[in-house]
Amino acid sequence: MDLRPTLHVPSFAIPPFPAIPPCVAAPPSETALRKIMFKGSFVALVTPMRLDGSVDADAFAGFVEWQIKQGTHGIVPVGTTGESPTLSHDEHRQVVDIAVKVAAGRVPVVAGAGSNCTAEAIELTRHAKQAGADAALIVTPYYNKPTQEGMVQHFTAIADAVDLPIIIYNIPSRSVVDMTAETMGRLARHRNIIGVKDSTANLARPLHTRRSCGPNFVQMSGEDHTRLAFMAAGGHGCISVTANVAPRLCSEMHQAWDDGMVDRAMAIQDRLLNLHDALFVESSPGPVKYAASLLGHGSDHCRLPLAPIAESTRTQVRTAMQAAGLLN
Repeated sequence: MDLRPTLHVPSFAIPPFPAIPPCVAAPPSETALRKIMFKGSFVALVTPMRLDGSVDADAFAGFVEWQIKQGTHGIVPVGTTGESPTLSHDEHRQVVDIAVKVAAGRVPVVAGAGSNCTAEAIELTRHAKQAGADAALIVTPYYNKPTQEGMVQHFTAIADAVDLPIIIYNIPSRSVVDMTAETMGRLARHRNIIGVKDSTANLARPLHTRRSCGPNFVQMSGEDHTRLAFMAAGGHGCISVTANVAPRLCSEMHQAWDDGMVDRAMAIQDRLLNLHDALFVESSPGPVKYAASLLGHGSDHCRLPLAPIAESTRTQVRTAMQAAGLLN
């Protein structure tokens, strides 16, 4: 006789396993796109002019195309190097329009849109957005010397008025005012204020900016000499004058840095050092426009009050370009 207890198993239906959805990668965040888009070697473009001083639109279009083919990661029309102070509003808009059209989405376009008049800066930024620029570069107001609070209100008014990413251009040597890292931290809370072009040449500044604004706030050096040291301190790239005439070398330097090939990046920087020096012997963009003209990119003409560069400067620029392997 089997005295083992009988096991009663209740009957129930086992529900089917839920269908597993296909694996779909999440779209990149806005922060991630910024870090991808605004990094590496950007060029602060010269504005080619004919000998009579008019903007040479054809030469400019060809210059932008050459920059892209040479590997430049982004272009910045109508900044200081583009002689924005002496361009009319119509010329300013024309240059931005050409840059966006020629770039055609292949590289980001950061359009200069700064002014010491807030209303004017808003209008220039609005045009940059309408033209299709990816961001606007807006300089700290010059000559009228606003306080830190005045700069906060200036940049906030622009960012509120136009839904376009803004990169602050902090260049105390030209604007006289210096935006502090603390002020920048306040502005970084605005969704449209995404980064800075830092032309202070203060290598402690990117560390303080990173602390105030966070690691995702884009930091672009505005100084060719210190670009690698700037990136070692948390920077993401450089908006370069030298890249006007050495775009491939500048691009390769940043790529080497990103790949961890520090010795290779330093070797390129050493190769370009004399050229960095030569391009700032006189007020920019005089020397770099002459250098670009040696490569066939427009004339060396600058509008007054920038005078033609001295013959000694021409010799130094030419010699530096030859030493860098850019001229025979």
